[in-house]
Amino acid sequence: MAYDLITMGRIGVDLYPLQTGVPLPQVTSFGKFLGGSASNVAVAAARLGRRTAVITRTGDDPFGTYLHEALKGFGVDDQWVTPVPGLPTPVTFCEIFPPDDFPLYFYRQPKAPDLEIDAHELDLDAVRDARVFWVTGTGLSEEPSRTATLAALAHRAKSGITVFDLDWRPILWKDTAWTDADAARPFYTEALRHTTVAVGNLDEVEVATGVREPHAAARALLDAGVELAVVKQGPKGVLAVNSAGESAEVPPLPVNVLNGLGAGDAFGGSLVHGLLEGWDLEKTMRHANAAGAIVASRLECSSAMPTPAEIEAAVTAGAVQ
Repeated sequence: MAYDLITMGRIGVDLYPLQTGVPLPQVTSFGKFLGGSASNVAVAAARLGRRTAVITRTGDDPFGTYLHEALKGFGVDDQWVTPVPGLPTPVTFCEIFPPDDFPLYFYRQPKAPDLEIDAHELDLDAVRDARVFWVTGTGLSEEPSRTATLAALAHRAKSGITVFDLDWRPILWKDTAWTDADAARPFYTEALRHTTVAVGNLDEVEVATGVREPHAAARALLDAGVELAVVKQGPKGVLAVNSAGESAEVPPLPVNVLNGLGAGDAFGGSLVHGLLEGWDLEKTMRHANAAGAIVASRLECSSAMPTPAEIEAAVTAGAVQ
């Protein structure tokens, strides 16, 4: 049976402080959680009843074992999660200063195992057959992951729904020359050729297209070959435009933010669910916004992903209670 969703990209351990409003030097305790955007999206969709799997790599260490256990606990297939001897499983720390300051500290040296995904080891038939395939911009940041990501996209050839999470994090691009968006843009352009859905915030769509104004950026993404462009506008909500000329612009839900990290991954999992359900653009965006807002009200990312009932309650109430 084909998967509803296969994601490909980052995985790691999130070590989040259990005190808010406290800088890291003064934090005394941390919670340990599954992290990494591609993995979180798979968890979010699984929480909504979807059959999901992730393609990624960990270190051959106890944290890698923990991530396998966590994925299976969330109902995500881990058969394509493989160890890389000699590289440690990445960890990520954050500081929590609600409502809008959450500095991230990535420990991915000397190299993150998830950037060691090799094209020759991919199950390309499974990638092609999945109802949704999801890749990220970080997967383009370094070899062999870059070639593997583009090979998977090319083999899939836009069968089903193919989502490109633009995911621009210049700190994760090892070659400092490529922290310049203009230098990274050709890789984004190539990925967009094989993509049916592009998702990104204003910074990310500018990296991909050179355009920052939301409507113009959405049009540029459609011109690059996608069928649906989703532009996250922060406090202004989300804009979605498709190749049929339909559009929806949905405001964010009111929420008391505890930790904004992971909200975008919850949005992604709900977006996948809405696309598979065949919902119209506005309903899909309202539910995705609600999913993101719910996670923003919670400390963790993966284990905070909402259920269908929680999302429906937030949509109905018009706010996260």
